[in-house]
Amino acid sequence: MKYKVIKSYQSEVLLEKGIIKDELIELCVPSANKYSAKRLRLVHFWDSITGHEYRFLTNNMQWKASLVASIYKQRWQIEVFFKHLKQRLKISTFVGTSENAVMIQIWTSLIGILLLKYLQKKAKYDWNLSNLVGFIRMNIFVKINIWQGIDDPFIRAAIKAKNGQLQMFSG
Repeated sequence: MKYKVIKSYQSEVLLEKGIIKDELIELCVPSANKYSAKRLRLVHFWDSITGHEYRFLTNNMQWKASLVASIYKQRWQIEVFFKHLKQRLKISTFVGTSENAVMIQIWTSLIGILLLKYLQKKAKYDWNLSNLVGFIRMNIFVKINIWQGIDDPFIRAAIKAKNGQLQMFSG
């Protein structure tokens, strides 16, 4: 991404809040064999927890740099939640289009994720969450003790011989 710094806002730089730089930039985008300049705001944020620098690009010039960083951090949590919905619970589209239908599907999915996280935390076996979802999908209608299956998923079910026919396979 090519850009030119037009102005640097020193008053908004708050190192204790993680704001490294706050700049007004001109983004140079090639379009139709000529460059068109677009003015945007670039906020550099240092996350002390992860040890990474993040750059947030916005067209809002009125907000404080700390507010821009906070909004983007909160937005990322929402993105992670919807990633869980799509990948782990195979929800790619919403069933209804009304606000109530979408909220019901989100709350139901959230409850499902929390139940899975609870099972994952309480299990004696070290489950990957996607493997736990697959295990439950495969065994949802199997008559087993759920904790036994989750704690030790590799237990072989005893094969009952019927008139001696299956005894050779039960070894």
